[in-house]
Order: sequence, then structure tokens, then C-alpha cells
Amino acid sequence: MGRFIEGCDRREQLFLPTCVDDYVAEDSTVRIVDVFVDELDLATLGFAGAAATGRPGYHPATLLKLYVYGYLNQVQSSRRLEREAGRNVELM
Repeated sequence: MGRFIEGCDRREQLFLPTCVDDYVAEDSTVRIVDVFVDELDLATLGFAGAAATGRPGYHPATLLKLYVYGYLNQVQSSRRLEREAGRNVELM
């Protein structure tokens, strides 16, 4: 059928970009959140270091980026944020 767009085979192997950042649009809000949180002085805001025992935690800036992104996209639940972080390329 010549008047329809033909889809490609999903099982075909392609050369994908080597960087996850290449998948995120240049005008995505996640880039604004990233720059905004990186410019904050987290120590002054009270984000101190974590406990020295057990498994090392995530950096406070990373978690703040996740929470701000969730707030902007109406994802308030920590379980939904976890799910989004596993499947949404913008959060990877």
C-alpha cells in the first residue's frame, strides 16, 4: 500500500546513540531542572552528608532533581517516581 507510512521491523538491530542524553530533547524541562539544581548551594540549604554506615545513598542533588521533575509532571508518589525512573529516558 503506497499511501501509508511503512513501519520498520522492531527486532532490527540499529546503531543507537552511545549516550542516554542523546535521547532527551534539547527543549525538555528535565534539562532546566538539571541546571537549576546544579546551581543551588545544597550545603547552605541543609542537605548535609549521609550516615557513614551501610550502603552509600544517592547524592542529595540527584534526589532533589527527581522530586522536582515529579512535581512538575504531577507524579508525587515515590513508588510512581521509582517506576518512571526505570522506564522514562528523561529520568535516566
